[in-house]
Amino acid sequence: MAGFHHVELWVSDIESARSDWGWLLRRVGFDLESTWPQGESWAAGGAYLTLTTSPNTVGAEHDRRRPGLNHLAFHGGSAAEVDAIMADAPAAGWMPLYQERYPHAGGPQHYAGWLENAAGFKVEVVATGTSFVAEMNQHAGISSSL
Repeated sequence: MAGFHHVELWVSDIESARSDWGWLLRRVGFDLESTWPQGESWAAGGAYLTLTTSPNTVGAEHDRRRPGLNHLAFHGGSAAEVDAIMADAPAAGWMPLYQERYPHAGGPQHYAGWLENAAGFKVEVVATGTSFVAEMNQHAGISSSL
């Protein structure tokens, strides 16, 4: 029973989210499962991610520095696949973060890229090969800087 069933992200602009999130989710292996005027759901590995608008949102901006979601981390495949995603990301609306430390901003054993979209959502694209324990230890030591 371990693992996520789903994650629901509320966005202020669903059309922008369809574009930039759709590009990213396809690149990391998600498939579009359903759409409706206010949202869409993407599935992979038995879980799904929903992007949706709601009349109940408070404010129009996401701020990853406030309590709540800081970032989502996705399996990105091989190091070469992560490199390709990072190279293509700006054209798809995702700006690289921590470029001066790429691909080891998370530490020497952690190969990943970080991206942020115009709405302020941050994602991490992680190459295969980082062990879960090593990754958790490294995140614990760097969480305030990333």
